[in-house]
Amino acid sequence: MQLPWLGEHTPFPPTQAALGPNSDAPGLLAAGGGLDVPRLREAYRHGIFPWYGEGQPILWWSPDPRMVLPVAEFRLSRSLRKTIQKFLATPGCEIRFDHDFRAVITACAQTPREGQPGTWIVPEMVEAYVRLHLAGHAHSVETWIDGRLAGGLYGIGLGRMFFGESMFAWQTDASKIALAALVAFCRAEQIGMIDCQQHTQHLASLGARLLPRPQFEGHLAATVDAPPPWRWSYDRAHWERLGIAVPALKVSLAP
Repeated sequence: MQLPWLGEHTPFPPTQAALGPNSDAPGLLAAGGGLDVPRLREAYRHGIFPWYGEGQPILWWSPDPRMVLPVAEFRLSRSLRKTIQKFLATPGCEIRFDHDFRAVITACAQTPREGQPGTWIVPEMVEAYVRLHLAGHAHSVETWIDGRLAGGLYGIGLGRMFFGESMFAWQTDASKIALAALVAFCRAEQIGMIDCQQHTQHLASLGARLLPRPQFEGHLAATVDAPPPWRWSYDRAHWERLGIAVPALKVSLAP
């Protein structure tokens, strides 16, 4: 198979044309093109995402099957529940949405990954997703402790669908807390699925599972054009969607 090369206005080939599971690069669909906002929106609408390394052309992927997290199936372990309850009760611990998107994606790019010598979030990708964020389509969920960013994640929101991209933690469980906050938000906003792209044991332990491409694309067709959430914002009441009791905020009456 000769890999299709995309020009500036070349449409994506059908996702069924992606390389199969027995190839050297399962899910690879095309190369080239650009990372402007319309191109990225069109890609995600059809379940296609860019993933490439330094010195490579832009590579576009559509793996089959697809790792997804149905938010109704999110597994909240007893230990993570206790961690979140402690976090919510501790002064100086906060969840923020879209407070510092650039800091989150930069941290995701710079945080070492076990078994990965480098990063696929190259500078060109950082700038592209910052533009997507400024256009209202990319979002970050952030864990802050004592005024400092401790962990978080980012991804793309289209209609009632969220496409997770990457997460990082500078303090223990900070990314897991952010993911739980995202799941709680998604449940509150009728966003039924989070795309996880690739299979990992960590995601599987949280309730993610593989979904055949036709089913995944069927879900996209029903959700990406739906009215999006009125606002991407954190609400402490969302934790109740995970069965987590929210402690009352302590308010100082000192002058």
